Parts: sequence; C-alpha cells; structure tokens
Amino acid sequence: MKINTHVSSAVIAVAILTAGQAMAAEPIEPIRPVQTVNLAQVELGKKLYFDPRLSKSGFISCNSCHNLSMGGTDNLTTSIGHNWQRGPINAPTVLNSSMNVAQFWDGRAADLKAQAGGPIANPKEMAFNHTLAIDVLESIPGYVHDFKLVFGSDKIDIDMVTTAIAEFEKTLVTPNSRFDQWLLGDANALTADEQAGYKLFKESGCVGCHNGAAVGGNSFQKMGVIEPYQTSNPAEGVFGVTGKDADRFRFKVPTLRNVALTYPYFHDGGAATLSEAVETMGRLQLGKTFTPEQNALIVAFLKSLTGDQPNFQLPQLPPSTEQTPRPQPFD
Repeated sequence: MKINTHVSSAVIAVAILTAGQAMAAEPIEPIRPVQTVNLAQVELGKKLYFDPRLSKSGFISCNSCHNLSMGGTDNLTTSIGHNWQRGPINAPTVLNSSMNVAQFWDGRAADLKAQAGGPIANPKEMAFNHTLAIDVLESIPGYVHDFKLVFGSDKIDIDMVTTAIAEFEKTLVTPNSRFDQWLLGDANALTADEQAGYKLFKESGCVGCHNGAAVGGNSFQKMGVIEPYQTSNPAEGVFGVTGKDADRFRFKVPTLRNVALTYPYFHDGGAATLSEAVETMGRLQLGKTFTPEQNALIVAFLKSLTGDQPNFQLPQLPPSTEQTPRPQPFD
C-alpha cells in the first residue's frame, strides 16, 4: 500500500497547529522540562543544597525548610530555624521557583542566585555568615577540589556558592502533571469533576492571578481585596521592602503547581487545607461564596496540578576534616 506522504505530513502539521492553538487559548501553559543548565554547577549545587555545614549549628540545610520529599516545603505553618526559633513566614515551595518573577513572598530577591545567600546569614534560619560559611567549605578538601573543577579557582567565594545552588534549583521543575497531559491533548487525563473544576476556576476569575506555566508566581497582589485578611502574622509583604503604603499586604502570588503537597497555605500558613484556602480566596479576593460542591470541584482540579517530583540520587557530601565538634549547635 502506497502512502501519500504529502497528505500525511499535512495532517500531522494541522494536528500540531490545532493542539498549539488550543493551548494558546488557555491561561495556563504546560511545564516544560528544564532545557539548559550547567551540569557541573548543578552537581555541586546539589551537594551544597543538602549540606547542613552551611549553618551555624551544622544541623540545618536548604532542604530543611524546602524539603524535596515534601513538595519543596516543610509543611509547617512557619519554619523552624536556628535555636528552634520559629520564623515569621510560611516557606514557599522551591519547586518551579525558577519561574517566579522574584523570590521570597515580598520579592526582595530578584532571582534564585540572590535568594540562595539569604538563609545562610539569616539569624532566624541558618544563623551563619558568608565569611564563616566559606571558611568551612575551604576547610573541606572535597569542596576545594569540586570548586576548582567547576569554577577553575583555588579560592571559594559566596558568589560561586549561590551560583551553584541556583543552578541546581533550576532543575527542580515538575512537568507531566495530569493537567499538563490534558493540555497537551490527552482528553482522558482529567476526570469530569476535574475539568468542571478548571472551568469554574477560570470563570470565577482565579486565573487573573494564577496563570502561566507555574499557575502563579508571576505577579504581586494584595491579600484581601474585597475584605481584609485577618491574621496575627506581622508580615506586610512588599511594603517591608519598598516602604510604600500602596504595597502594604501585597505578596507574591504563590504557584499552584503541586499545591496538594505544599500545605498549609498563604504567607502565614493560615489555611490548613485546600478547601479552606479555596473558600478564603474566593471570599477575600473575588467576593464569591463557593458552595461545598463548587469548592470540591476546584480542589479536584488543583490536585491534578501535581507533576513529576524531582528524582535523583542524594549526593555524597565531602567529609569534613574538623577535629572538634562545631561550637554550640542549637545553643
């Protein structure tokens, strides 16, 4: 049987074009696997991300608050840092954080590299300082060797550290959620309830803030548009960075990717469940009161946003040459 290749190619081209047009009509885009990274920096950054020796106590790593087995968060209302201090704000997920317009709830770090150095020196988090952190790394022959290979320098500095951690974090994307499969043309990837929930999500106006590949993370919005958000948390959002009254209680819109894993919700961790978060957001941001049935449909859709979680072997950390214990862990 002879196949008309011109017709076959045309059919394929039309199918691809049709799928692309269908996706273009949606306010949410599929997550794409990471395209370009420096693999040497990624491997070094992975070690640093999991290494508690970057903290004063020697017990806290980046992964402590952004646990990659827990959706990139710690599932606490607000995180626990050095000396068991409770932090002032809920830990946002590190997953897909490379898609954020800026880092932290208040956007005070422009990118992942700028963010990576913050927790190391924060007295309520890792409670070290950059100079001492570098001294520790330079005392470990394995790290001296690794930094020499990756950056071509005998000296280590904080810029190299944050560059490597940021490069590793760029790989922490979660493609292939069932919702993405549906966006890409698999009509059976979502249940009828999940599709109905997505329709309601769009029609209710949720996509005004939660859009794009990350389903959020690309804008700052006031928490409490229709009525004030009641909380005892002292955080005031972007106002704390700019000092402008118009920025009071404006926070970065969180990504909804993997949101079923990243409870509790909001900057203060004030919503324990997705149902509670949907109810609160509908009322405060949109002036809508969802029925229990509508709430359940939206929650069903949100659960379809869980993608493939990072899958890699935990790094073998270079052994320390310290002869004495680190001073006063959790003093």
